[in-house]
This record gives sequence, structure tokens and C-alpha cells, in this order.
Amino acid sequence: MSAPTTTSGSTSAVAPAASVPKRPMKGAGAVTWLDERLGLGGLAKKQLRKVFPDHWSFMLGEIALWSFVILLLTGVFLSLWFKPSMAEVEYMGSYAELRGLHMSEAYATSLDLSFDVRGGLLMRQMHHWAANLFLASMTIHMLRVFFTGAFRKPRELNWIIGLALLQLGIVEGFAGYSLPDDLLSGTGLRIAEGIMRSVPVVGSYISFFAFGGEFPGDDIIPRLYVVHVLLLPGLLLGLIAAHMLLLVYHKHTQWPGPGRTNNNVVGFPLMPVYMAKAGGFFFIVFGVTALMGALLQINPIWMYGPYNPSQVTAGSQPDWYMGWLDGGLRLMLPWESELFGYTISWNVMIPGLGLMGLLFGVLGAYPFIERWITGDKREHHLLERPRNQPTRTGFGAAGVTAYGLLWIAGGNDVIATQFSLSINTVIVFMRFAVIIGPVLAFIIARRWALSLQRHDRELVLHGYETGVIVRSPEGSYSEIHAPIDPSRAYSLTTHERRVPLEVSASADANGVAAPGRGKERIRARLSRFWYADEVPKPTTAEIEEAAHHAQHNGHGADGLDGRERHVGIETGGFVGGDDWSSSESDSSSSSAKR
Repeated sequence: MSAPTTTSGSTSAVAPAASVPKRPMKGAGAVTWLDERLGLGGLAKKQLRKVFPDHWSFMLGEIALWSFVILLLTGVFLSLWFKPSMAEVEYMGSYAELRGLHMSEAYATSLDLSFDVRGGLLMRQMHHWAANLFLASMTIHMLRVFFTGAFRKPRELNWIIGLALLQLGIVEGFAGYSLPDDLLSGTGLRIAEGIMRSVPVVGSYISFFAFGGEFPGDDIIPRLYVVHVLLLPGLLLGLIAAHMLLLVYHKHTQWPGPGRTNNNVVGFPLMPVYMAKAGGFFFIVFGVTALMGALLQINPIWMYGPYNPSQVTAGSQPDWYMGWLDGGLRLMLPWESELFGYTISWNVMIPGLGLMGLLFGVLGAYPFIERWITGDKREHHLLERPRNQPTRTGFGAAGVTAYGLLWIAGGNDVIATQFSLSINTVIVFMRFAVIIGPVLAFIIARRWALSLQRHDRELVLHGYETGVIVRSPEGSYSEIHAPIDPSRAYSLTTHERRVPLEVSASADANGVAAPGRGKERIRARLSRFWYADEVPKPTTAEIEEAAHHAQHNGHGADGLDGRERHVGIETGGFVGGDDWSSSESDSSSSSAKR
């Protein structure tokens, strides 16, 4: 039967055939039943069409998410064979070097997983690599958020949740690699016990409670196991869910560009594009982790032997995310004091407890400190290029430098032995480096960002260097500049012009002194420091003046590979040469304005 047709505005319809009822799709009844009772259909339809921007840097958070999924999968496998017990057993497994040796059941089952359980070593190493990848991707993701200003209003709470995830991930990783009860992990537990005891007054009580008595006790491995597989994963799951919900609620930040504003999101819908890409990316992360677990050895516990409190592994190093704390312990001066009969070990308490508290305390307060200094209380959904916030970039570079130097100091003994140096010389050098290095990093990064701002300004005003040199009739030489792409010019000039805050009048019209004058003066000084030497983006008048100056002096011309071009104003040269006629120069105009 043919479909209805229309000719000259009139429709001649053919009687339709009896409609055949469509066969319901499998599972449609269950979905309808749930939708009628929960009303999720409309909500799901809206969220599945939600748009997310596309950029490679946004994949860092996805790596952390999929690494956590891999941790859950491999952790379930390992929990089927691992026994978190410190009961002493005689090892009779496949590894001949340790056969007949007395050890804890936790260590024995870890060896069984490595040598006797099919796929056990692969799962162990995948789990360990996934943990390192989880923390590394979270760290780099947080750095991306910091340097691009993605923590600004309304995302301060999500920033704090991210910091909590990173801190819990560090504790979770430490608990995880302490479970095998080998000599290396036991050395880490001994350091943790010393940090517990450094707490004034109650330190010994905390240690006895954690270890079930005098170190090493009989309870620490079972208790760490409960924390590692139950408590911390539950907290991580809850915080990840809250993080994702706030991400959807606030909408994802995006890089500035044509058509992108604070009021929209340019990208792809969650279903089907983004879900397909995210699903494929999960298998990439899983495949890379499996490849690393199969080919790259990590944490060979059979080489360390069972834990013995009287022994320490030579050159022992913690996992990379704990190395900076270990470095702080190694660099700290031997300060101790007595107060009311109690010995206070500042050399252990300050780096062991103070460093992590200082780091996460400063990072948690930073969004509110920056907002107070700058006075910016608006919502922001566009990211900032680090060069456009030179002071923030300088602080970030200083923090990364301090972290890196502390991390290097955690291997001072290895550095001393490998380079035939005195370990005391290495310690003294690193003490000065940890103080001076961040200051130098702040100055260099800030000046570098300001230089990049000047480069962007010149690029917008005068275009890019083409590498073509021309000679004027007077004999002077100049380089031809060509205008940059309009979309790139838009991205380079989309940031705001910022000016330091000014102190308000000391008194009102009636002569009444304004309250909080001292705080305002401090804020104004900090604001001047924050925006000192900042290079403003070119104004419309400046762009027009640059274009007019280039055209008036004969700097603009067409013809270089078919592209519009002009001589940079800063050269002061004149267009000339046998292949460059004055008529061509006069008839062209620079298009620097974007």
C-alpha cells in the first residue's frame, strides 16, 4: 500500500491497512514498571542528553575513576586467598628460598598468591600498579584544577572533596602495602608507630590501641585489613559519588574559545557519544594496567622476607606518594624538648603530622583566600590559562618544587651511595634546597607567565613571525608578520583585565570612620602584589591602532602564500624589494583585530 501523496496543495489519501501491533522490546515491561513507580524516565532522559566538553586534560579524572574500578575488581580477587592474620606459621609453599621459615600467615598467603594461585601474581601487581595510577592521576588532576582555576565559585566544595579523596587515597595506599607483612612494609609500620608516639601525652596510648600492645603486636594487620577493604573504600565510593553529582549539577568547566561562555557548554551529549568514549577509555586503562602488571615487576615481597622488628631493609623506600613525608622526616633537625615530664619529639611530629596537615590545610583554604584577595565572588565556568594568573601559577610551581625536593630527600641514602657522597652533605644541601628552591620556583614561574602574557599580546597586535625577511629601499631589513587565526586570537584575549583593589575612603560624608580599615589595607596590598606587573590584554583601540599603523607605514600586504601579512610594528622597517611593490602594500590591510 502506498503512502499518502500531495499534489498542488491537495492530498489524495489511500485508505491505510490495518495496523499491526508492534512487538514489545525485551525488558520494556520491567523498565515501564520501574518508571511508573519511581518516575526516573524523565530525569534519566534529561541527564543522558547532558553535554560534556571535550579536552584531553579532562581525561585525568577519568583515569583516576577507572583505576579505582580496577582496584575494586582486583581487590575482590585478592581477598579470596589473602588471610589477614599475624599468627605464626611455617611456610611450605613453592618458593624454595623461604620454605621452612616461620612467618605470619599474612605473609605466607601473600607468597601463595604470588607463586601458587593461578593469576595471583598478575592480580597482585595489577592491584599495586592501579593504586599508583589512581594516586598519580588524582594528583595531576588536582594540579590541573588548581592551575586553571577550576576550583573557583561554585566549585569550592568539589575542590575540598577532591582533596579529601586524595588524602584518603594516600592512607588507603599505605594500609594496602602494609598488609603483606614483609620486611619493607613492616619498616613503614615502624615509622608510623614512631609518628603515633610523637603525639604529646597520648602518643603511647594511640600506639598501644592501634597495635594491640607493644609494637608490632598481633592486631595491626587484621585492623588494617578492615580499614583497607571496608572503611576507606566505602568513604571513597561515597565521596566519588558526591564529586560526580556536583560535577553534573554545576556543569563541567570548559576551555575558552569561540562560542563558549559562562552560560553554555560546548561538547558532546552523555549518551551515546560520551558514554561510548568513556567506556572505551576504561578498557584502555584496564589494558595498560594489565600490561604493566604482566611486564613490570613491583613490590617483590619474596625478596624482602618476613618482617622482623630487629631488621631493616637497606635502601628501603616507600611508594612514591609517601616519599615526601619520609623525606621530611630525614631532613628535620633533631629537635626535642621536655614539658611537664613529657618528651616532645618535634623532629618526628612536625614532618610526620605537620607536613600533611599543612599541605591539605593550605590547599583547602586556598579558594577562599584567593577570592578574598581578589574580591571576585562571581561564578566561573570557563577555565583560565596558567599564564593569565601568574601569581597563582608561581605559588603552584613553588608547591610542586617543595614536594619534589622532599620526595628526593626521601632517597638521600640512595643518592649518597650511588654518587659516592657523604650523606651528611646530601642532608645539609637538601635542607637549604627545600627552603630556597620553592622561592626561586615562584619567581621564575611568575616571570615566565608574565613573559608569555607579553608574547600573547604581541601576537594579537602584530601577528606571528613568518620567517620572511624583506629589504627596504633604504637598505634596512624587516621580518614579515602574518595575523593569527581568529579563533586563536579569541582564545588569547578572552580573559578579563584585572586591576588591584583600592582602599575605600577612611570616613563617610558625615565624618564617621569606616570600620575594618586595617583589614582593607592588608587586602589592598595583597591585591597589588597579586596583580603586580600583570600585562593587560590589548584593547580594541590598541588593536585598531596597530592595524592602522601597519597599514599607514606600508607594513601590510597580501601575497605571501596567499595569506594576509604585515611587518611587525616593533621592527620599524618598510616593505620593499624587487618582489614587493608599493601598490600591493598600499592596497592591503592588517586584520589584527579579532
